[in-house]
Amino acid sequence: MKPAETSPATGRGRHEKTRDPDAPLRVALLGCGVVGSQVVRLMHEQADDLAARIGAPLELAGVAVRRLARKRDGDVDPALLTTDAEGLVTRDDVDIVIEVIGGIEPARGLILSALGGGKSVVTANKALLAEDGATVHGAAKRHGTDLYYEASVAGAIPLLRPLRESLAGDRVHRVLGIVNGTTNYILDKMDSTGASFTDALEEAQALGYAEADPTADVEGFDAAAKAAILAGLAFHSRVTAADVHREGITEITATDVASAKAMGYVIKLLAICARSDDGRSVGVRVHPAMIPRSHPLAGVREAYNAVFVEAESGGQLMFYGKGAGGAPTASAVLGDLVAVARNRIAGTHGPQESTYADLPVHPMGETVTRCHVSLDVDDKPGVLARVADMFAKQDVSIQTVRQEGRGQDAQLVLVTHRATDAALTATIEGLRELDIVRGVPSVMRVEGDETP
Repeated sequence: MKPAETSPATGRGRHEKTRDPDAPLRVALLGCGVVGSQVVRLMHEQADDLAARIGAPLELAGVAVRRLARKRDGDVDPALLTTDAEGLVTRDDVDIVIEVIGGIEPARGLILSALGGGKSVVTANKALLAEDGATVHGAAKRHGTDLYYEASVAGAIPLLRPLRESLAGDRVHRVLGIVNGTTNYILDKMDSTGASFTDALEEAQALGYAEADPTADVEGFDAAAKAAILAGLAFHSRVTAADVHREGITEITATDVASAKAMGYVIKLLAICARSDDGRSVGVRVHPAMIPRSHPLAGVREAYNAVFVEAESGGQLMFYGKGAGGAPTASAVLGDLVAVARNRIAGTHGPQESTYADLPVHPMGETVTRCHVSLDVDDKPGVLARVADMFAKQDVSIQTVRQEGRGQDAQLVLVTHRATDAALTATIEGLRELDIVRGVPSVMRVEGDETP
């Protein structure tokens, strides 16, 4: 297909026909699963309102699916179904393409075909944006078309557009959030009921919050993709999923949760995107962490999501709501659909990718954080002094210490002051080698309490 040329005056593809102002905008939908079927439902139920908001009616031109015979939720006209996704996105009568099939391919190829044909694209594909956002953003810019993706992070929560547009005049310092509902549900149940990780996961699966194979959620892959997207928008730099330090929650025990509770903390899987102290680089990470129960994120329960944004002028902002599910995600898709449809009618497009800052992502070892460490040690004189000496060797200061005797041995629980992750890691490795240390059952970072 010949690439679309872009008109400098209008920002529209030159091959795009002048549209009849009374004609509907025609939409191609790629995927009709949990989210896609809800998109169809909302387009039908809210047709009149959507037309009034946009200034023209929307019309579903076709729905690409893998299998025509599969039973689907909702009222989807079988006549609209097709297995020829490429043919659908390249049709001359299609104005907007919605992609909700997920994954890298064939989604990437289909989106590039749509953009190359001068069509606006709305996607919920976090994996593609985090892995190869540069390619799809580049195509949108080259062809003067829209690429909107609010639904890729935090479901119905309006988060990406505020970062991309509302805070465009501010300087964001940090984004700290719970962006995976499955892991939040599991950790919340472990905290509120004392359940083990396995029991909480089984409950999440029974309720439909977790997949039969929960790896993407519990190992942090889903949250890492979202963190990459958030960091790119917040810091005007290109960040991929490969740049994100990732740890999951599978090693969290009921003992860890109980220990956090005893100290007034709760454990959450956090996505953390932050500028370095000198502002010359950014750190992007996903890992479980203890946060004070007084922190706004500590009260986020069950499968909800919340993101805490710290901006220089805007101060502290929090976005909260349902972060997943068919209807919430479809709500975000429809919001983007209205935006790109309005742009289509006006002959313009929304903001393109902003990477002017081009800040590098520094390694995890340079990240400054705090740490909670639980040690099983010999219960005899001089043990605490030797443990403290190991911290001092790495220039890591101890904030609090709690000791509990257990006959011939004892448990030490320590919380550090802020130090680089490399220094904290070296300290833990040194502690494991001490003959007085019988084990290091728990090591966890502490966030949300910026005590120096």
